Parts: sequence; structure tokens; C-alpha cells
Amino acid sequence: MSTAILTGPPVAGSSLEGDLRSLGFDVRVAADAALVAPELSELPANERVALIDPGFVGHPHALRLALTDPRFDAGAVPGAVGVAPAARAQLARIVSLRPGVSADEAAEALGTEGVAVHRPELGVLVAAVPRDDAARREAQESVAAVDDEAVRLRSAVKARDGFFTTFCVSPYSRYLARWCARRGLTPNQVTTASLAVSLIAAACAATGERAGFVAAGVLLIASFVLDATDGQLARYDLQYSKLGAWLDATFDRAKEYSYYAGLALGAARGGDDVWALALGSMILMTARHTVDFAFNEANATDPGESGTGNNSPTAALSGKLDSAGWTVWVRRMIILPIGERWALIAVLTAVTTPRITFVVLLIASAFAACYTTAGRVLRSLRARGRTDAAAESTAALTDSGPLAELAARALRGVRLPRFGTPAVAFLGTAVLLAVALWTPLGSVWPVLAALFYALCSGLSLARPLKGGLDWLLPPLFRIAEYTTILVLAARAEVNGALSAAFGLVAAVAYHHYDTVYRIRGGTGAPPHWLVRAVGGHEGRTLLVTIAAALWLGGGGQDSQGFSFALTALAVVIAAVVLVESIRFWVSSHAPAVHDETGEPA
Repeated sequence: MSTAILTGPPVAGSSLEGDLRSLGFDVRVAADAALVAPELSELPANERVALIDPGFVGHPHALRLALTDPRFDAGAVPGAVGVAPAARAQLARIVSLRPGVSADEAAEALGTEGVAVHRPELGVLVAAVPRDDAARREAQESVAAVDDEAVRLRSAVKARDGFFTTFCVSPYSRYLARWCARRGLTPNQVTTASLAVSLIAAACAATGERAGFVAAGVLLIASFVLDATDGQLARYDLQYSKLGAWLDATFDRAKEYSYYAGLALGAARGGDDVWALALGSMILMTARHTVDFAFNEANATDPGESGTGNNSPTAALSGKLDSAGWTVWVRRMIILPIGERWALIAVLTAVTTPRITFVVLLIASAFAACYTTAGRVLRSLRARGRTDAAAESTAALTDSGPLAELAARALRGVRLPRFGTPAVAFLGTAVLLAVALWTPLGSVWPVLAALFYALCSGLSLARPLKGGLDWLLPPLFRIAEYTTILVLAARAEVNGALSAAFGLVAAVAYHHYDTVYRIRGGTGAPPHWLVRAVGGHEGRTLLVTIAAALWLGGGGQDSQGFSFALTALAVVIAAVVLVESIRFWVSSHAPAVHDETGEPA
């Protein structure tokens, strides 16, 4: 329950009390501002509380934005201030020491008490405390001139999104979000419904029948509409939650992976083995996302440190293209964000075959990866002086385990030239993949290459990752680990090896996305014990090459053991990372946010 305290009797004819009750507040009216402290002291300590000037004139949605957003301990607009239980003590101290304090003065005092006060951007919304009748009439006219509900609906849509989402989904999904809000549905329920629909779509694709493929394509689009709706519902009704953050951050990947698996199973029913293409699509997508995540973290500026800015010709060209208007949408489409990607997959599933679907997806994803990576590399060539916080985040994204740490400590005194860090990581990746591809299957050479790769990984991590291109390490390590698994499983030609490899990469990729969203949420990387427990990228790569050497040599008599080893490793990693991830995201320390970065992954 939340309580709003008016710091005096409301103005005659004011709708303020009704507006506050419509927002879910229990309304109390103090005889005057000096009596707010006793009113506040009577309220339970676990309630959200707001102080409202009785002369307030404004839109209900302006009050909603300031007083009900669970992401902030305090929020304010002119004439109103609200605090969560975490800031109740500071507010109580202010009103007790300063009897008669106004809502605006209380908001200023909270800032001096060390409480961050969120002040939402109102745009055309009105929030004011008129001082005379003429100003009050003018404010009321301004309120009447703006449709509060229309503004609320517009603000439910993410400010920056892909072309398909913006023009083909959001124009109607926002109304679906409002429909859900009016029936008491939560974003978490809509997110779960989106997952359920996508799993049904995957099951339809797994039938291998044309009718099943058509149904799968339709259901995949329906799942994406619900996926857009959950975030819009959260913004429309300010229903943000810690659990919602976890669900929103991870279910997209679960839906996409399960759909790929469904397509591969459907193809197998028709006699076509496309597991390698499905796994390749997953690898390419994850590597591309890692490029985006690592680049953004490397260029993040710690508030306590000075940033470097970017004055490269590429950045200047990008700014000019953005100013052209239409080029913004073209550039957002060619990076193949989730809306465009799912629309492409859905249409191709319905009208073609799984093989064609994956081949086209791979080509489009490869083009998007080359475009985004090239742009980010060119932007980074002149970069200098990454911050300590950015270097730590980049290092966390590498997901390096005990072997790399040991090599890093041993090689800490080695100095590399400029761009030497990514060059060493690239060398280790290239050697590993070349050996996995071209040496005899089941030989010891991939094991030795994996040890060399671990050594190169350690050398590249021996010093803080502050170089201009050091953010390339996480995507290089993803490519090395995932592609090694794909190559060895494909070369094994063992029944079940590629599907087991798909499961293993899916489990590891979940761990890597979980790391990204923890860092994005401002809570830092996963605990060090978790990274050690799952071996780090270099440790897992070594285990896979050892399994290949043990079970894929000797004429293939025991080759089925390789599939079993991959499956067992996938199950163990999935169990460990899922348990820790769930524990973290539902804990009191997890951030109550949805992804508002505007990066449509």
C-alpha cells in the first residue's frame, strides 16, 4: 500500500484526491504543513509515501512517473515528492526538523541527505503549484489541452527500437499493453506467455510438416508481439521488478535457441541434418552481440573518471548519416535486431525449408556482424585511455578461468606493443581453430592447441584492458570456444554429437548473456567462484578437446562417448549457472530495471 499526504486542505473543486486514489494511493490530508510529521509517523515503515502540495495542478501521469516508479528510492515533480521505504528515515527527519516544509523543499533536502531524487522528463505533461487564481486557470487550461492517456501510451514505447518493432508491432502492441494493464496482468505474466507461445512455435516446427512450419512462423510473430508488449506494459504501468529484469533479459535467448532446435528437429524428420547450421547461427548471433556489448562497456565512462570521447572520422560520418533521417532506419535494419531477425525467420520458416532458413539467416547475420564490427574497430583505432571501470568490465566479459589467470600471473612482466593484446588473442584463436579443422580427428594436436590458446589468453590478460582494441577479446574468445565445439562435433560425424554441442553452446551462451546483463544493471560481474566452477572459456575448450582425443580416435569404436561427454558438460554448466542466475536475479540486490538501452538485441 502507498499513502499520499496532502500538506494542507485541497483547493475547492480540485481533482487531486481522486487522481491520487486512481494511482493506488491512500490519501491523508494534514490540517497544515506543520502537521505532516505526525501523519508520517503513523504510517507503516514499509509503505511508499508521497507529500503533495494541496495546490498542485497537473496530469495524473506526471504524478505516476514521480511517485510510483519502483526503480527509484525517491522521485519528484513540482509540488510533489515520493519516497520508497529505503528513504523514509531521511524524509521523516526532514519534516520533523523543518515543520511546514513544502514538497519541493523536501525534495531538495533529500538531495542534501544523500538520496538520489529522480525527476522524470515530463515533456508536454503539466506539474505545477500556481500561486494565484490567474496562474491556476492557466495551468488548468494547459492540463486540458494535453491528452494524458495519449502521452502515457506513447511513452510506453521504447524511445529507440528497430524498424520492424517501431512500425509493424508497436502501433498496436501498445494498446495490447493497455488492455493487459486494465485487466491486472503483469509484465512477468506477459513475458512468460511470450515464452510459452515461442515454445509451441518450436514444437510446431519440430513436426517437419508444412502446416507445422506455417503455424510456427505465425506463432513466432505472435511471440514477438507479446515480447514487445511486456516492456510496454512495464513502462505504461511502471510495473518494473527484479524478477522481470531477469525474465526479460534471458527469455529472448531461450526462445530463439529453442526455435532453432525445433527447426533442426523438423528438418531431421524430413531427412535433412541442419544441426550444424543451427549451431552456426547461434554462434554468429552471440559473437555479434558480444561485439556490441564489449564495445559499449569499453567506451563506458566511469562518473569518477574522465572519458576520452571519440573524434574519429567514422564517428563523424555516423553523426552525419544519423542527421539524414532515413539512414537511421536503414542502419538499424541491416544490423538485424531481434524484430527483423524474427520476422525473417518466421517468413522463411513458413514458405521455405529449415535449411534455406538457416542459410539466409547466416548470410544476413554475417553481413550484420561485418558491418557492426568494422564500424566499431574503425571508431576504436584512435581511442586512448580506457577507464579502470571499463577495463574491469571488459575483463569480466572475457569469462577467463583458472588456466588463463595462472598464465596471466606468470606473464605479467611481458610488454606487448600497441594492439598486441588483441593480436595475441587472435593468434591463439586462429591456431586453435586451424588445428581443430585440419589435424587428424582424435589426435592430441587439438589438446596442445587448446593449451597454447590458454597461454595466449593469459598473455592478453596480463595487463589491464585499456587499449583501443582490447574490447575485441570477449568476441574472439566466444568465437574460439563455440566454434571449436562446432568443428569437433561436426567432424565427429557421430549421431547426437551436433545436437549435444548445440546444448552445450546454449548453456555457455546463457552464462555469457547473464554476465552482460549483470554488468548492464550496475551490479558487476558474476561471482568469481562461478567463473571458476564452470572452467572459464579456456578451461571448457580444453575439456572438449580432451574429450575428442579420448573418444574420437582409434577408428571411432568409442565415438559415442564424445556425444555423452558434451551432453554431461552441458547439463553440469546449465545447472550451475541457472541456479546462481535465478538466486541473483530474485535477490534483493538485483536491479529492478528492464532493458532501456535502445540496443535491440
